[in-house]
Amino acid sequence: MKTVTSFILVLFFTLSKIWAQDPIERVEPPNWWVDMEYNVIEVLVYGKDIASYKVTLDAYKGVSLKTIKTVENSNYLFITLDISKEALAGELQLKFSKADADVITYSYPIKNRVLNRRNIEGFDSSDAIYLITPDRFANGDVTNDEVAGLKEKLNRNDKGGRHGGDVAGMVDHLDYIKNLGFTAIWTNPILENNMPSYSYHGYATTDFYKVDPRYGSNASFKAMCDKASEKGMKVIMDMIANHSGLEHWWIKDLPSKDWINQWDTYTQTNHKKTVILDPYATKKDKKIFFDGWFVPTMPDLNQRNKSMANYLIQNTLWWIEYSGISGIRMDTYPYPDMYFMNDWTKAVMKEYTNFNIVGEEWVLRPTIVSYWQKGKQNANGYTSELKSVMDFPLQNALVNSLNDTESWNAVYEELGQDYLYPDPKNLVVFPDNHDMSRIFTQLNEDKELLKLALTYIATIRGIPQIYYGTEVLMKNKGTEDHGIIRSDFPGGWSNDQVNSFTGKGLSKPQLEIKNYIAKLFNWRKNNTIIHEGNLIHFATTNNVYVFFRYIENEKIMVVLNKDDDSMTINMKEYEEVLKGNLTGRDILTEKQFKDVNSLTITGKSALVIELE
Repeated sequence: MKTVTSFILVLFFTLSKIWAQDPIERVEPPNWWVDMEYNVIEVLVYGKDIASYKVTLDAYKGVSLKTIKTVENSNYLFITLDISKEALAGELQLKFSKADADVITYSYPIKNRVLNRRNIEGFDSSDAIYLITPDRFANGDVTNDEVAGLKEKLNRNDKGGRHGGDVAGMVDHLDYIKNLGFTAIWTNPILENNMPSYSYHGYATTDFYKVDPRYGSNASFKAMCDKASEKGMKVIMDMIANHSGLEHWWIKDLPSKDWINQWDTYTQTNHKKTVILDPYATKKDKKIFFDGWFVPTMPDLNQRNKSMANYLIQNTLWWIEYSGISGIRMDTYPYPDMYFMNDWTKAVMKEYTNFNIVGEEWVLRPTIVSYWQKGKQNANGYTSELKSVMDFPLQNALVNSLNDTESWNAVYEELGQDYLYPDPKNLVVFPDNHDMSRIFTQLNEDKELLKLALTYIATIRGIPQIYYGTEVLMKNKGTEDHGIIRSDFPGGWSNDQVNSFTGKGLSKPQLEIKNYIAKLFNWRKNNTIIHEGNLIHFATTNNVYVFFRYIENEKIMVVLNKDDDSMTINMKEYEEVLKGNLTGRDILTEKQFKDVNSLTITGKSALVIELE
C-alpha cells in the first residue's frame, strides 16, 4: 500500500507540473534594443492556446504595451511594444494570466546597442566579395556534422547531401581569403534548414532566428563577423523574404490562412518578370508571378499580411544588430510583394544609413534589372530604396564575348546600357555564382580566357564577386547539377589529398590562377581609381577591347586580347584619353612602357597599365 501511495503522489506531482507548464514555446524576436529607430515592435508569442491569456506589462519607464492582436489560430498572440528613446536596457515583465491558471511572467530583454552599430559600414565598390557555400567550403568542427533533432544526416558521398562545412571552417580560413585580396565574404544562407533532404543549400529556412546547428550557433556566427571585422573584412548575409521551408514550425501550425500564399491546387510562379512593367499584363499573370511558389517544398510567404511583414523586417534588423553583418544579399528580390520589399529596404536603410543591400534579379535585360535600383524613375511610378543589384546582364555578355571568336561586341553593347542604372558603380559584377556553371566550365576550361574574365571583373565599374574555388579552377564539365557546381573545396576536409589552402597537390595551372587572383585583387584593394573612377571604353573591330578608368589626370588603361595571336594597337586610337604616347607600368607583369606609340599584346592576355 505504501508503494502504491508513493506512486500516486509522484504521479500527482508530475501531472501538476505538466498542467502548470508554461505554455509559451516561442517569442520572436527574442529581444530588442534601446535607442533604435525601429522602436515599435510586434512580438510574436507562440504556445498552446496562448490567445486565451490576458497580457499585461509591468510598469517600465519608456516602454508601453500598445496592442494585443489575436488571429485565427489561438496558439498565437502578437504583442506591440513601444520602446521610446528614454527607455533603458533591462528586462520587461510580461504577465500572462487567465482564471484557471497561474500567472506566467515572461522576461523580455531590451539591450544596449553595440557601440557605433548604427554606423556600420556596408560593402561598396572598394570591396571585393568572396562567395561561399558554407557546407562545401571547410569542415572546421566535426562534432556538429550530425545534430540530434535535425532530419538530414551527413553523407559526403551524396552530391546533394550534407558534407559538413561550417562556420568554424570559414573562420579557420579568413586569412586565406584575405590574402587572396578579398575584403568581404558573402555566405549562402546559414539559418536552420531542417528539411529531410537536399537542405545544404540553405534556401528553405525552418527557423529565421537560428543558425543551423550543423554550421554552428548564433554566437559562433557573430564571433565570425567580429573576427572578420578585426581583419578588416566584411560579412554579407544571404536572406530570403519570399519563402520558407515546408518544415518551418509555423507552416505546421499557421497563424492564419493568409500567412502564406495558398492556392486550391499547387501553383508555381510563372517567373514572368516582365509583368511588373508590362502595360498589357493580366492580374492573373501578376498574381501567379508574385504569389506562386518556387517549388512544393518552399511555401510562398504573404508579405501583405501585416504581421508577416513586421516579422520579416524585424528579423532582418535583429540579425544586423545582433551579429554586425555589413551587408545583405536578398534572394529572389522581385518575387515577394514589391511594395513590402520597398518598406523592408527603407526600414533597414533608415536604421543603418551606411549599410548596403544587393538584390538578386536574375534576368538578362537591364531594363528590368535597373527597375529595382534606388533612384530609377519607373513608368509605373514605383520607387525603390535598393542600392545594389546583381549584374546578370553583364555576366552573360562577358561569357558570350569571351566565347565569341570574332568580337567583344556583346560586352561592349551591354556596358553601353549603363544609362539605365541610377548608380552603375553599385552593381555587383561576377563571372559566375552558386546557381550557374563554374566560369571555368562556361569558358570551355580555357585558363587564359578565365584570366581575361577575372581581369575584367576586377577592373570594370561595380563591386566584384568571385565564387569560392574559382582560384583553383573548380569546374562542372558535362553536368549542370548544383551538387557538382558546389563541390567540396579541396583541403576543407582533413583527409583531402589536395589542399588548396596550403597549395599541397595543386597543379601548375591551379597555382597560376590562384597567384593571378591574389596579385590582381590585392592590387585592386587599395586602388581608388578602380573603386571610384570614371569609365570610358572604345569600340573594337578586332579581338582587343580597351577601356580606361580615371579620376582627373590619374588613369588606368585595361587592354584585353582574346585572340589566339599577338595584336599590335596604335596609341593614336586612344588619343582622346591618352593625349599622346603611352608611359606606364603593367601591374600584372611589372613591364614598363616609356613614351610608346604602339603596343603589342600577346594572344589571350591582359594588360592593366597604371599610366604616368
